[in-house]
Amino acid sequence: MHCPKCNSQNTIKNGSIHNGKPKFMCNNCGRQFIRNPRKKVIPKETWELVDKLLLEKIPIAGISRVTGISEPWLQKYINDKYENIDQQIIVVKKKAN
Repeated sequence: MHCPKCNSQNTIKNGSIHNGKPKFMCNNCGRQFIRNPRKKVIPKETWELVDKLLLEKIPIAGISRVTGISEPWLQKYINDKYENIDQQIIVVKKKAN
């Protein structure tokens, strides 16, 4: 069994997922994965729609229903997006009278 992230063969069985499929973990990089996943690639257009819906302040549950993306994936996307925003605050002093 090869790790999909680092291609290492140093992997171990690490329990199972919700439907009973065995889960594996790489001892080198710590990545957890399953054998033969049904990979769901979310197109760029869908992520652009998510960005527009977030600007409209629609709840994550609503965005999940509209786009078909799970709520945990949306939360991770939002957290990653938030971490990449500049967090600088510019303070302008008022003139004293």
